[in-house]
Amino acid sequence: MIKDNNYAFIDSQNLNLGVQSVGFKIDWRKFRQFLTNNYGVEKAYMFIGYIEANENLYEYMYELGYLVVLKPTIDFKSNEEENDVHQHKAHEPITSPAKQTTKGNIDADLVLHVMKELNNFNQAVIVSGDGDFYSLIEYLIQINKLKNLMTPNWKSSTLLKPFEEYIVRLDKYKQKLAYREHRTRKPKI
Repeated sequence: MIKDNNYAFIDSQNLNLGVQSVGFKIDWRKFRQFLTNNYGVEKAYMFIGYIEANENLYEYMYELGYLVVLKPTIDFKSNEEENDVHQHKAHEPITSPAKQTTKGNIDADLVLHVMKELNNFNQAVIVSGDGDFYSLIEYLIQINKLKNLMTPNWKSSTLLKPFEEYIVRLDKYKQKLAYREHRTRKPKI
């Protein structure tokens, strides 16, 4: 096991939705071990939007060794068509139903935690495919504090392209990191 005193900063929604978009669910226990064993991660900060109904999930993540940082969420209704300029014409009524969305934007919290912890770790592992972290990643490279940028898949922001040498695509580790339901086999008769 590597002991490098590295910290991981995880955009949980970006990671979760990103791996699901390529056909698998992440096994959070395996992922925590993967970070420790392969990247020397001592502390793994999990940034997640707070929803009261998910209390058990947050406790489970903590039990697995994640330091869970909760962000208040907001609920709003959005209309998918109203944001699509190509489909919506000003003279036509919007016909699609409004969709309830819960948003817990954690980007600023993740950046703030990295900066607050900067003197406590050797290198950071940033887990997100979000281009909003471009400046943070650029700065961590300048001060030799970026170990890796882990993206969920190949669909990451094009803003991250300059950092290719640091990118670890987690979809390439699907066999190692995918959650598998444990079912009991029925005996053959």
